[in-house]
Amino acid sequence: MPSMALIVSIIAVALIFDFMNGFHDAANSIATIVSTRVLRPHWAVVWAAFFNFIAFLFFGLHVANTIGKGVVDPSIIDPVVVLAALVGAIAWDVITWYYGIPSSSSHALIGGIGGAAVAKAGIAAIKADGFLKIGFSILLSPLLGFALAFVAMALISFLFFRAIPRKVDRWGRRLQFVSAALYSLGHGGNDAQKTMGIIAVLLFSAGMLGDKFHVPLWIVLSCHAAMGLGTLFGGWRIVRTMGMRITKLKPVGGFCAETGGAITLFLATGLGIPVSTTHTITGAIMGVGTVTKFSAVRWGVAERIVWAWVLTIPASAFISALTWWVCRLIA
Repeated sequence: MPSMALIVSIIAVALIFDFMNGFHDAANSIATIVSTRVLRPHWAVVWAAFFNFIAFLFFGLHVANTIGKGVVDPSIIDPVVVLAALVGAIAWDVITWYYGIPSSSSHALIGGIGGAAVAKAGIAAIKADGFLKIGFSILLSPLLGFALAFVAMALISFLFFRAIPRKVDRWGRRLQFVSAALYSLGHGGNDAQKTMGIIAVLLFSAGMLGDKFHVPLWIVLSCHAAMGLGTLFGGWRIVRTMGMRITKLKPVGGFCAETGGAITLFLATGLGIPVSTTHTITGAIMGVGTVTKFSAVRWGVAERIVWAWVLTIPASAFISALTWWVCRLIA
């Protein structure tokens, strides 16, 4: 059985990852409301962090259970595998944050746990159905976000075609407070649960949770608190890419993008699917931009983001596998 000091140290690293997740993915929650100038950045992060934290009151722990039991064989999980997975995910988050690329912290963690598990036990350690579910989510979550935001923006444009722009803008600003709150709830509900699953499976593999896998309340609160704190610090490099470089947003467009993204996240969390909040909101922003004018979306920036999506799981898997081998050599 691993020492308590080692377990505590790895849990601390997991919470650092959750902090990085909030820091790196803060742009998902606040980019639209900041870029439309509805809220100033420091108030926007407070708004997002609050709803990130209270998300545990609204959602079950289906995503945490998927991560804990449905991605790799729990029997091969040990502290070294978990540590290597976290190092791979954190390293990729730092790299993409530095270059201002909105990649997925969620998929970095999934790639990390997969890479470390394969390094230890081979490809048989991977649960194919779990990875297939995640693979479909990579494709479907941005497409659904795109479609919902596109329909919402098209409907509003049709219904208020003759309305005074200033009046539409004023209502868009009011509604964006609601949509930003809903999106932050969805972000906290889906993303925080991934780290909960990692910590819970670590404790379960060490025999500290009894015979049945579950997620204790202290893990739930710790993960939401770490993510909320990370969001408070914000990731301004990525905010600029998400809110200003993909397309130019007005308040009503920000409302449609956040609403489309929030509905997608609510559905995925209810079904226990660990989707990428980054992919989802990026697709929704593109959907809004496409309604206005196809050329309004800067497709060159979008292509760069898509490449980051494609590389996230293999890159984080490679880093985590390398970390596992280094740890085994040192031990």
